[in-house]
Amino acid sequence: SGMTISWTGFAGGNLGAAVTMTVVGLVLGSLATPLYVLWLLGAEVPVNMGSVFRQIVVIVLLPMLAGHFTQTWLIRKYGQKAYQAEWGPRFPPLSTLGVLGIAFVAIALQADTLIARPGEILRLIVPLLCLYGINYLISTVVARLLLPRGEAIALVYGTVMRNLSIALALSMNAFGGAGAEAALLIALAYVVQVQSAAWYVKFTDRIFGPRPPAA
Repeated sequence: SGMTISWTGFAGGNLGAAVTMTVVGLVLGSLATPLYVLWLLGAEVPVNMGSVFRQIVVIVLLPMLAGHFTQTWLIRKYGQKAYQAEWGPRFPPLSTLGVLGIAFVAIALQADTLIARPGEILRLIVPLLCLYGINYLISTVVARLLLPRGEAIALVYGTVMRNLSIALALSMNAFGGAGAEAALLIALAYVVQVQSAAWYVKFTDRIFGPRPPAA
């Protein structure tokens, strides 16, 4: 997800590796999603594979291609330095606003449920904490054993950070009523993911050593 790149940068990791992991993950995830959605949900939730595939094309592939062509056009028109200094920083805030809007809609759809059953939040957040905790633990151990500092940080964030905005959009558009219920879980995952990533930045130097001095 885009969070992979952002948090890798905050922690002083290898941004090139983070970008590569993000792009590869989006492409492979798009190809694999119809298969594992059918495998995981097909027995309990009616899955329209044609609808899932169309949503992936609209939500993942088309924006990715549009972003690539927009970036290429801006770099050709204004140059790499001007793009990085003037144009590049304008896009992340817009993306953040979109993500917050989706999360707001997801929680609003479940407002009646949350008011009627406040314990639902606790029931949903416990498995989320377990999932993220296990992911952080395994990826950190593997990264420390096998990779230098920059690539290790990119691996951790590339493994743990989920593309929740895409998951949320897919669930709400492709699965109807069942998707609205899943949207609440994903909206709560935003809270866990962002807060845990911020805490991990604070402990990065203790885990992987201090940042190397700037050249």
